[in-house]
Amino acid sequence: MKRISPVQRIIFCTLFAVLLAATSQAAEKTIRFASVSWTGVTIKTELAVHLLQTLGYKTSNVMVSVPIVYNALATNEADIFLGNWMPSMQSIAGPYFEKGTVVQYVANMPGAKYTLAVPSYVYEGGLKDFSDIVKYADRLGHKIYGIEEGNDGNEIIQAMIDKNMFDLKGFTLVSSSEQGMLSQVQAFGRDQKWIVFLGWSPHYMNEIIDMKYLSGSQADTFGDNDGTATVYTNIRKGFDQEEPNVALFLKNLTFPVSMINQIMGTMHKDTSLQPKDAALAWLRQHPEIYERWLDGVKTADGKPALPVVAKTMNAQ
Repeated sequence: MKRISPVQRIIFCTLFAVLLAATSQAAEKTIRFASVSWTGVTIKTELAVHLLQTLGYKTSNVMVSVPIVYNALATNEADIFLGNWMPSMQSIAGPYFEKGTVVQYVANMPGAKYTLAVPSYVYEGGLKDFSDIVKYADRLGHKIYGIEEGNDGNEIIQAMIDKNMFDLKGFTLVSSSEQGMLSQVQAFGRDQKWIVFLGWSPHYMNEIIDMKYLSGSQADTFGDNDGTATVYTNIRKGFDQEEPNVALFLKNLTFPVSMINQIMGTMHKDTSLQPKDAALAWLRQHPEIYERWLDGVKTADGKPALPVVAKTMNAQ
């Protein structure tokens, strides 16, 4: 048997240490989600994070504004975003898609809605279309209510005002949080005061507020189909090649609008419920959904994913 020289031993030990470090680093690699503070996106993201953790992956989820999400994906500071509402995010996300730094990977929720809305009593009072807003400027206090600053919906509203679209010059965009805006709508509703606000579906607002969506949206506002939207999963460039198993999971990960509406409704009735817990409770009643999500997917160590997840679901 040939003896190994001291020099060779050092080389072999060094190579082994490097290989071990690389293997350990790969095993500890974090799947990084970026999200925004919208209830629907929070539900989807926390559910995906939980399922990947169940499969043995290390994950993280950072909540930021929409522009920061795309910068993080483009600069390899995040891997996945489940809340790309289109076409309303075109002005923010489109340049990243064109450059190829962010990939519009898969539609995770078709049939959504994102546009301006009013309480039903306002709609019945004559404000039914974007072109009607200016007619009732005084009753509206020359205000349109949005959500957090930097949000794509806010940017669309501000552009409508700046460009005097629909004769909206002189209106003011009121930025707030999602909950702040909805509280304002409900407060106005108690006194039958008039208000125009940013609305979307799925969301429990559709259950707790008697509301109507306005017609008249154009291609350069909320889309030319009266705000009908598709929500996409976005990934950073190259992620699907680096993590093909997670990428398959993301391809399978689609959400019926009714699912998110029902989970949100449950959360609204029981405010102590966290998004992940409400979502898991819904999934335990609809196992066919997570069975489809896990079709062909493996755990981090290469075992079939479905039995692992099903075991944890049944144990809860």
